[in-house]
Amino acid sequence: MSSGSKFLAFIGVFGAMASSLAFVLFTGKEVPTVGLVAPVFAAAPERVELRALERDQTLGDLLVGMLDASDRYSFVLALRERANPRRLRPGTEVAFRWLTAAPSELRAVDITLDADVTVRMTPSSGGWNSRLITTPVVKDTVWASGEIQRSLWEDVFATEGLKRVDSADRAKLILDLQDIFQWQVDFLRGIRPGDFYRFSFERDVRPDGTMRVGHVLSAELVNRGRAYRAVWFDPNGDGAGTYYDEDGNSVRLAFLLSPIALRYRISSGFTNNRFHPVLRTWRAHRGVDFAAATGTPVRSTGNGVIIERARQSTYGNTILIRHSNGWTTRYAHMSRFASGKSVGSRVDQGDIVGYVGMTGLATGPHLHYEMRIRGKAEDPLAIKLPAGDPVAKDQWEEWEAQSRPRLSLLDRLPLPWDLRLAMNVLGDADTPDAGAR
Repeated sequence: MSSGSKFLAFIGVFGAMASSLAFVLFTGKEVPTVGLVAPVFAAAPERVELRALERDQTLGDLLVGMLDASDRYSFVLALRERANPRRLRPGTEVAFRWLTAAPSELRAVDITLDADVTVRMTPSSGGWNSRLITTPVVKDTVWASGEIQRSLWEDVFATEGLKRVDSADRAKLILDLQDIFQWQVDFLRGIRPGDFYRFSFERDVRPDGTMRVGHVLSAELVNRGRAYRAVWFDPNGDGAGTYYDEDGNSVRLAFLLSPIALRYRISSGFTNNRFHPVLRTWRAHRGVDFAAATGTPVRSTGNGVIIERARQSTYGNTILIRHSNGWTTRYAHMSRFASGKSVGSRVDQGDIVGYVGMTGLATGPHLHYEMRIRGKAEDPLAIKLPAGDPVAKDQWEEWEAQSRPRLSLLDRLPLPWDLRLAMNVLGDADTPDAGAR
């Protein structure tokens, strides 16, 4: 016990003794004592019987034996006000809540629609009533730092300070970091042992510890000795913010480096003379071919409007998107288009517009991707992509108010040379933790 704690304990004991002495001196009576009372154990007010929908089982089937036929009809009718009983998936949990006091009666039935929404059914004289219950959340900020020894994915996932974070949420956090710095760092080939990361992450956490929503507030990645920083800025508070560096410049470029996020390889580059594998002739190839598995999602590389969505003899299923400042991008040979995307639809950077295939003149599944500026074809792998817009001048005051405290979260985390210095001075056993605080 620390000296401060001992002092407070002494004060507490001394105060109790002084109170007792004063009572005796001024009243002449003995200090009353309280005898031990036998513990009383209260019975639980309800008993919960948990069941789950099985494959090919309907909700009506599950209710057999729990409710009579008329009750089941009224139950399903009331449930339809909140959810479609036919769309309940196998594994859906249904909790029957029985009163333990005699006579035992069914107090309520809870149907879990998803991690955030439950329908509570309660019996009444006229049948059944239903209401939605939203899972409560609390805001939580996680921040951590570490040195990369193997890969960003492996080392962040294994960070000791993040052990209390659900594994699925840790995976989302790492993907978010990769999305933020994808224009500055090649995460497949550019990460080196000795690179370093620091970040803060804000999330809404459910009672079971899982995350409803969350995003990186601030992050720093030191790659090959060069530091990259990013800060979340959401001037309208609607969750539609983006990331900027310390000077208010967008860390995003106007276009993604690749229309495919998952694993792929470049099967054919931009060239003036390529042997066409189907036509068996030499001709120019004004784009880049990304070989990937059929069904791999294809992303719009920039914000824009779909101006063409059609099946062509050469390109197969093709989408053409018009962007600002005279840019257009083409996505060809897709197996199918994404639902809800048609001519005139606005798309944001990263939106799914289709899926890899081999329609048109193709010998295997791949995506043909083109970039043009005012009609002139450019090599997507060689062109210097335009930068995103910086913080607007009329939002600068709000930017400073949001960015300063978020950057200060990073400064609370040790850098790798701080850790090594601590190890040299204090020894391994006393080294400060660089995990979440």
